[in-house]
Amino acid sequence: MSRDKSQKEIKGKPFRYIDLMDYQPGAIVSRTLIDQKTGSVTLFAFDDGQKLSEHTAPFDALVEVIDGAFDITINGYVHRVEAGTQIIMPANEPHALEAVQRSTMLLVMIRS
Repeated sequence: MSRDKSQKEIKGKPFRYIDLMDYQPGAIVSRTLIDQKTGSVTLFAFDDGQKLSEHTAPFDALVEVIDGAFDITINGYVHRVEAGTQIIMPANEPHALEAVQRSTMLLVMIRS
């Protein structure tokens, strides 16, 4: 499957996350796989050292690390989250992410 397939083109067909994303130097790339009023599923590719600054969200969010590793800070505590592991970022608690190498993650947010 080519990396430029649209959301509509992948529905109902097998795919691998790795086939949907390319890393870009010095950047964070995202691709929304599902976006509904009740929640979203988004794939992210971070170049080494890229980060999302501290922020809060009104809903719990599940992060699954697909490749690489992230330092994920929640309420001031840093957690090293590596490929094959997950972490839930609680609603309304400050959190931040930093890729410790080129890394890919899946973010699942349920809004209700």
